[in-house]
Amino acid sequence: MKVGVVGLGRMGGIHLRNYTEMPGVEVVGVVDPVEQARKAAEERFGIPAFATLDELLALKPVAVSVCVPTFLHHEAGMRLLENGVNIVIEKPLASTSAEGEALVAMARDKGAALMVGHVERFNPAVERLKSLLGDDLISVNIERVSPYPVRIQDVGVIKDLGSHDLDLLRYLTGSDFADLHAVASATFGEHEDSAVITAKMESGVLAQITTNWVTPYRVRKITAACKSRFIVADLIAQSVTEYSPFSEEHKNYSVREWPVIARETIKEELTQFLKAVTEHTPTPITGEDGLEVLKAFDRIFAGLK
Repeated sequence: MKVGVVGLGRMGGIHLRNYTEMPGVEVVGVVDPVEQARKAAEERFGIPAFATLDELLALKPVAVSVCVPTFLHHEAGMRLLENGVNIVIEKPLASTSAEGEALVAMARDKGAALMVGHVERFNPAVERLKSLLGDDLISVNIERVSPYPVRIQDVGVIKDLGSHDLDLLRYLTGSDFADLHAVASATFGEHEDSAVITAKMESGVLAQITTNWVTPYRVRKITAACKSRFIVADLIAQSVTEYSPFSEEHKNYSVREWPVIARETIKEELTQFLKAVTEHTPTPITGEDGLEVLKAFDRIFAGLK
């Protein structure tokens, strides 16, 4: 399958490397306006690198990863979809709900696959956690904190880190947001760098997301409280631990470490994307899924004003 990558920043470089390691995949070209980035890609992978999207489109790629800054997602995505190219676009889907709706509509009109790169869904710890959740889920708490990322300039922590977890809440609970609120602060820059998001899902499950760029280390952890068990998923270590209800007889909890096979999540994401393109089946994370996250942003930021 002929594929391409638009944007050769950190994420674009990871997409490119993974494509070059996948059997049956030919990277016909990459696009970036920065000459140094193009030269680096050509030297490392021996593939054509272009300054414009039109040059890549001339090679008729079947599928393309869009890894440009968020404010360029709409422009690049629409151009590719207009030409019938299947795309996986890095999260969040777009800068605004209106832009997201336009992308979803264009994909539908052109019959092209549109997948949003909420990559944590492919984390094996998330998949294991999802498999353990039943109808007795009470609450979900997610902690996603990091040092300040110099590479992020166009959005704050809610749209960058929080987007992962807004999507995960919908995925893990199988439900949409009934109530959604947040408090946030901007300490070091123009955009918010610390936030706490609280939600009640339509299913009745309560949820909280704690996210910031002011912690000197990375944490990616989900805890799920159920009537029958308590589950902790560490997304960095890719581990899942289950705690039983407290035993009055033995005065303790039983603990079970669930087996998880570690893997590179982006490779799994791209594998599932290309499988959907080949088999003409829905992508695992649809444009509509990405749009729901953008609508959640609208509700959150409306409440912050």
